Amino acid sequence: MSTLNILMAQMNTHVGDFEGNTQKVIEAIAEAERVHDSPVVVCPELTLSGYPPEDLLLRPSIGVRVEQSLQTICAAMTGSAYLVLGYPLRVDGALYNVAGLLHRGRILAQYFKQSLPNYQVFDEKRYFTPGSEPCVVTINGVAVGLSVCEDIWERAPAAQAAAAGARLLLNINSSPYHQGKRLERWEAVAARAREADIPVVYVNQVGGQDELVFDGGSFAVAADGAIAAAAPSFEEGAYWLQLDFVAQPVSIVGPTPVLPPQELPSIWQALVLGVRDYVNKNRFRGVVLGLSGGVDSALTLAIAVEALGPERVEAVMMPFRYTSQMSIEDAAEQARLLGVTHKVISIEPIYEAFMASLRDEFSGTRRDTTEENLQARCRGVLLMSISNKKGYLVLTTGNKSEMAVGYSTLYGDMAGGFDVLKDVPKTQVFDLCRYRNTLGPCIPQRVIDRPPSAELAPDQKDEDSLPPYDVLDRILALYVEQDYSAEAIIATGMDREQVLKVLRLVDINEYKRRQAPIGVRITRRGFGRDRRYPITSGWRPGH
Repeated sequence: MSTLNILMAQMNTHVGDFEGNTQKVIEAIAEAERVHDSPVVVCPELTLSGYPPEDLLLRPSIGVRVEQSLQTICAAMTGSAYLVLGYPLRVDGALYNVAGLLHRGRILAQYFKQSLPNYQVFDEKRYFTPGSEPCVVTINGVAVGLSVCEDIWERAPAAQAAAAGARLLLNINSSPYHQGKRLERWEAVAARAREADIPVVYVNQVGGQDELVFDGGSFAVAADGAIAAAAPSFEEGAYWLQLDFVAQPVSIVGPTPVLPPQELPSIWQALVLGVRDYVNKNRFRGVVLGLSGGVDSALTLAIAVEALGPERVEAVMMPFRYTSQMSIEDAAEQARLLGVTHKVISIEPIYEAFMASLRDEFSGTRRDTTEENLQARCRGVLLMSISNKKGYLVLTTGNKSEMAVGYSTLYGDMAGGFDVLKDVPKTQVFDLCRYRNTLGPCIPQRVIDRPPSAELAPDQKDEDSLPPYDVLDRILALYVEQDYSAEAIIATGMDREQVLKVLRLVDINEYKRRQAPIGVRITRRGFGRDRRYPITSGWRPGH
């Protein structure tokens, strides 16, 4: 035979759920065999364990679970399908990241991943031993090379496969999203295809796993580097390719490739998918959040409703003496537009009760941020109590700019389980609000237009304490995401005093970020897995 019918199984796996992930594989095989004889089903990297399994890989029972899953799948493979499957495998005491080829109940071949990423969010050298050999197998008369994720970002593995006679390279992936990632993948895989002079099929997983979001977007590249077919981003599904090896060059027919969504729609989809999977995979009944009338909580509410539906979302306005009537009205209006449950619970009596209890402790002191933080902590207590009683996850609403400089209150507005906007700079929050309103009425315009304020003191504005957000976000992007020094940032034309103030705030607030909820990662360097700085440190950002 000279034609391969390949099903790109763009799966949303669940880390640690070997039984559920195994069932997804069996269903994909059955679907493929209903359509074609001898189809090739290609699943993502580490399908059986889900990705990233982290220290689950260190559990003694991991080998038993993998073996049980492989036996179950082999028992189900009574038809003609070939299966390319990712799983961890221990051999002679060493753990490998494997792409296996299964057919008619047998494992025909196994490829051990050679390039183990150990940067950004990846920790694979902590767990795996690298392989060193190519794996080329014959499927329906075609010599096919196997590779895993990071292998495609380096030249050697693809070149090895081509030298071993491969006429096609199948690359299985669990590649997380960040802005611009899909075009980066297209360029990298196209380069490998041209260098090796063979087509490449790239299959990626989809779904949210803690702070990571996997965007799918599986695709096929011709030997000349042209993108020949591509599956949608952010959608689980089974997508067919047909490769004819009689034709020269090899003919590839599949889903028509389209340019990736523009930046804001992609970010929106990533945030929605991240929230949906975190809530559902952790089996929360719904979510609750404080709806303040400000832009951050407005965007968080919109994302939650898109992810879960209005019936699973509760918004709570918790006014105080400094809360403006505009905020109360705008919060109520957005709740009405989105159809969510909306409650109003004043924190005034709670605050006064705390102040009465603290009267002796505060005697002889002046009013300062302590009283402001107490307001936030009253709200945190209310939301966490609703969470406990109703089984709802508390969504916090802090954005990346605030998390960076510590413009937040521990055990107050940081109290909760998931921070939707944790990796979204404030300027981008405004952009996303405007984008969401292009899809239909959602966020009242004056929420977007008014100067940002925490409303913890009379006539308070964020810019009383921080540089303007467009300035702040430029500084943070250079320092946090690109590792510029203070002097290098100043050399771009930024004000020295502002730069030094912002960088000091970033550094001294690491202790807060360590105690913050996780949130969806959308940039190249988010707070959490990406950026790991010591809390106790004498470091000062200079040259």
